[in-house]
Amino acid sequence: MKTLYLDIFSGISGDMFLGALLDLGLDEEHLRQQLDLLGVENYRLHVHRDVRSSVEGVKFDVILKNPGHSHSHDHHGHSHTHSHSHGGIEDHGHDDEHSRNYAQIRELIQTSPYSDWVKERSISMFHRIAVAEGQVHGQAPEDVHFHEVGAVDSIVDIIGACIALEAMGKPQVLAAPVVEGTGFVHCAHGKFPVPTMATLSILGEAGVSLTQCDLPYELVTPTGAALLAELVTSFGPMKDLVAQKVGYGLGGRDIPGRPNVLRAILGEVKSHPDSVNDWETDTVMLIETNLDDCHPEILGHLVDQVLTNGALDVFHTPIQMKKNRPGVLFSVLCQPEDADKFRAMMLKETTAFGVRSVSMDRRKLKREIESVETEFGTIEIKKGFWSGKTIHLVPEYESCRLAAQKSNVSLKVVYEAAQQAAIRLKDND
Repeated sequence: MKTLYLDIFSGISGDMFLGALLDLGLDEEHLRQQLDLLGVENYRLHVHRDVRSSVEGVKFDVILKNPGHSHSHDHHGHSHTHSHSHGGIEDHGHDDEHSRNYAQIRELIQTSPYSDWVKERSISMFHRIAVAEGQVHGQAPEDVHFHEVGAVDSIVDIIGACIALEAMGKPQVLAAPVVEGTGFVHCAHGKFPVPTMATLSILGEAGVSLTQCDLPYELVTPTGAALLAELVTSFGPMKDLVAQKVGYGLGGRDIPGRPNVLRAILGEVKSHPDSVNDWETDTVMLIETNLDDCHPEILGHLVDQVLTNGALDVFHTPIQMKKNRPGVLFSVLCQPEDADKFRAMMLKETTAFGVRSVSMDRRKLKREIESVETEFGTIEIKKGFWSGKTIHLVPEYESCRLAAQKSNVSLKVVYEAAQQAAIRLKDND
């Protein structure tokens, strides 16, 4: 499976992410043309090759054209006591004509000419940031303001990241464990320790763990945290990854003893039989959402739609939600490459405002389908093997159903006949 692995040993920001993808071979002109379609003005992109601690890669910057607002887009280019605004969030005491709130940015993306995938992922990342900042300030997400500099930076970073991944074929995204530095940052809200409140909230809401190291720098920006929370399906060391290309996105500082780079590895994750046990392995996605206000008819319809569109399995489970309300946990198992299709279906067809997902390792018995003859005709049997021996024999439901319908007998009678024929088949193996 095509895979993008983010080795975030030195942190992640939006500019480092795009720099790494450009170094992997993303077409810079395509990225520029696609970003121009959004109609956001008064900025220019500066993309160039540079070196950090003897590692060559791509430096990506957004520079505002407005006089008096000169700003090089780089959350990693200052000392650990630098002043920045946590992903471009406006100090709510300075709400001016140059700011955009989350609702306005969402509208900007929704009316853009991009694909549904780019729109949904971009809006979801902005929503993560707005929710985090809203919690800090006691504001609704729609009311959180991004000042002009931060809004342009975040728009280019987030939408650019989605455009880039779509252009690369939407590979699954994996990442190393998240490492953050220490120290303090100065922002519009005063002096705060690293990790920042927004970064902690974004990662925490997504269930992503974070470990601090002793570097006195902010390594993970809120935008970087949103990228990880939204895009990455699993965190951990590389496993079964065959590297095809390696790219480096550069930060803006030189860190003693550690290159200030994001290493991105594009390759294939191989699925192969386990070398010790006689089973097959692969990876599946579990997508879930909690619902307490969705009509049963809608859930029934969605189950049919999800299965028709190729899900491996779908089920809903009674749960107790907050305020002691009864609810439903709606779960879909699917192949990783189909995850976005089912995320979109769940968001569009239910009352859910969000879904969560996790990548899961799966172990499967080797299997094959064989036909047996019964008095009701030919029935298909699924055979499961362990160490070359048949350990499971299961009549296929659809085959039995058709035979029962054709012979005008009960399904139970056909099942019993198929099982007896299967036992005879096993005895003859």
